[in-house]
Amino acid sequence: MKARNANTLAALSLALSLSVSPLATAAVQPLDRVVAVVNDEAIMSSDLDQRVSQVRQQMQSRNIGMPDQEELRDQVLSRMITEQIELQMAERANLSVSDSDLNQAMRGVAQRNNMTLEQFVDRVEQEGMSYAQVREQVRRELLITQVQQRSVASQVNISDREVDQYLKQAGSNANVQYHLAHILIAVPQAPTPQQAEAARQKAEQLRQSITSGQAKFQEVAAAQSDGPQALDGGDLGWRSGAEMPSIFDDVVPRLSVGDVSEPIRSPSGYHLITLLDKRGGGNADQQREQIRRTLFQRKVNEELEAWTQEIRASAYVDNRLEQGDDTAP
Repeated sequence: MKARNANTLAALSLALSLSVSPLATAAVQPLDRVVAVVNDEAIMSSDLDQRVSQVRQQMQSRNIGMPDQEELRDQVLSRMITEQIELQMAERANLSVSDSDLNQAMRGVAQRNNMTLEQFVDRVEQEGMSYAQVREQVRRELLITQVQQRSVASQVNISDREVDQYLKQAGSNANVQYHLAHILIAVPQAPTPQQAEAARQKAEQLRQSITSGQAKFQEVAAAQSDGPQALDGGDLGWRSGAEMPSIFDDVVPRLSVGDVSEPIRSPSGYHLITLLDKRGGGNADQQREQIRRTLFQRKVNEELEAWTQEIRASAYVDNRLEQGDDTAP
């Protein structure tokens, strides 16, 4: 499981919008405010504003409909809270990223954007950031990946029997890939029947608004989904059957392109899936090791979802946006 690295250059361009006049800088500036407390650390309004600007750039570059400002701030702050918990875990475990590993990661970021490292540095500076800021962002992502590896991926194993079972079940669909998008309406750990039903009803209402043409799937995902891909419009990318969560196995192969599934229940909540595209087909002649890798990644993703809920539930989180109070200095 590689770091979330940088999907696009836009995902790293945290344009800082600092082009203010000398007169403006001389004016009285408002105090920065705390928008959330995570254990014993604060997330400041200025940090949130910077991250929201980054996400807006990323969504615009991918033509994803923009949720309103309040919904976007809520989504971004939720992601920042989870990341802060993971970084605190990395600090407690004395994890670190070496300069050589960080340099290698930066070269990889440049290559994925079809640039040399020198060209990437120039582009970053054109976007209003320093290369040092980008390196720090990637360093944090690598630390988070280390935490996830130690806590989740290292506990996952795939047996020969699981590989055999997948190949038997997949049959002619073994080589089919699906381009999926996803919405999650989460429930708390050990939800009451009332909480579970409220989540189901919300998922069904969102599905109806999409299938009736009142809203687009990507826009609803960005505004309402509790999944980690929310700000990507819920986009899960291309996945083979082995790379999908197992709860989707019986649903996705029956979808036509453009269909939206009925709400699908999991321990995390209710899921909506849409099939964006489909490719491949025929009898699969895949190597067992490839199947093992894809099954491994699927199981890691499933475990990671539950683990994220656990670490958030065990942390002290004071989200002042949820309380409608982000005015405390």
